[in-house]
Amino acid sequence: MQLPESFLAYAARGPEFAAWLDRLPALLRDLVDEWELAVDGEPAHGSCAVVVPVRTGSGRPAALKVGWPHRATEHEHLALQHWHGRGAVQLLRADPHRYALLLERLHREDLADHWDVEACEVVAGLYARLHIAAPPQLPRLSEEVLGWVGGLADAPLPRRLVEQAVSLGRSFATDPDTDGRMVHTDLHYANVLAGDREPWLAIGPKPLSGDPHYEVAPLLWNRWDELAGDIRRGVRARFHAAIDAAGLDEERARDWVVLRAVVRAAGDADRTSRYVSIAKSVQD
Repeated sequence: MQLPESFLAYAARGPEFAAWLDRLPALLRDLVDEWELAVDGEPAHGSCAVVVPVRTGSGRPAALKVGWPHRATEHEHLALQHWHGRGAVQLLRADPHRYALLLERLHREDLADHWDVEACEVVAGLYARLHIAAPPQLPRLSEEVLGWVGGLADAPLPRRLVEQAVSLGRSFATDPDTDGRMVHTDLHYANVLAGDREPWLAIGPKPLSGDPHYEVAPLLWNRWDELAGDIRRGVRARFHAAIDAAGLDEERARDWVVLRAVVRAAGDADRTSRYVSIAKSVQD
């Protein structure tokens, strides 16, 4: 099976990823054989997974997804199982040990070409269906937050923002409402695809047991170039479109955006100004 050259180029990330890419064609062939699938098109990919159009033994169109084994997607299959196709792509079969999923086939159209405010409303419209009670196997957001706070103190960022983020993180880490609902955590324009069963369905969860208000931030830092000229207005328009469509508490959602943006700013030197701008825009 020929993988896209653009995906093979990710071997430059390091020897572990390169070794996995070397094993991937054989793994895909094994899964196709074991699951009695027929390849039905050219593979596509994201940053950490390849997706092969296939047909099942009954002729049903499907998609075989195999991802780079890492912690963020360890429980992807679990989230999809619990959603049962409600607001998300339907899981047909899974092999968690090989990070392999057989999914219903969706269209390649995502929300990237839709007006960003309208797209935010579409994404936020999925929240209520996705934010169900979290299964006990999922990592807890409160524990993630504790780890973030410990690494922020010396971040080379405006001190006011760092102090604010540390305070918010400590508060969220002890707040019982920080855990308990299943959150996608990476729900943005490219992770919602058009479908036949429903107009729009979520894909690619990196699930946590968390707080629905945590979910908004990726809508603000994706499609960033479109905000050139009036970043504050654009960020605030997206933020309010999402929280209004989802019926979220504005203050709590804002606090999560600030915390997530500052954590991102501390860990991504190439995009520090982007995340600092977001943290300021939602509260100025």
